[in-house]
Amino acid sequence: MTTKLLIGLDGQSSGDRALTFAENLAKLIGQAELLVVYVIEWSPYSFQTPEENAQRHKRREEEISTAMERVVTPAIERLEASGIKAVGMVRHGNVADTLDQIAAKQNASQIIVGRSTESSLSKRIFGSSTANLVMGANVPVTVVS
Repeated sequence: MTTKLLIGLDGQSSGDRALTFAENLAKLIGQAELLVVYVIEWSPYSFQTPEENAQRHKRREEEISTAMERVVTPAIERLEASGIKAVGMVRHGNVADTLDQIAAKQNASQIIVGRSTESSLSKRIFGSSTANLVMGANVPVTVVS
């Protein structure tokens, strides 16, 4: 039976640490498939004209393409070079909710993310994506330092 692990990347060194941890864990497990996911923070709550919506859709498509090219594809290539089966995806949405939803839909047994070292005021007030994920996920979450 194949174990699915979801890795949430952020395009930073914390995502690289999460990827390395997941790669090592997959080698220990043996039969593992890694779901490499990058979530672009996005809110659907905005009042715009039809023209603005068309521009926003185009921007979203460009963001997905850029994230896939710069973050997800290199991670998949690295994993596959190590002999690990990997699938990548980029989504828009709330990071914690989106990772949890993808994990549920893909039957992932665990979510692996890196701990960010950022400490902005908004993160202290509203909580970080990682903290929200740990508190609300429906599968175990490993946070890599």
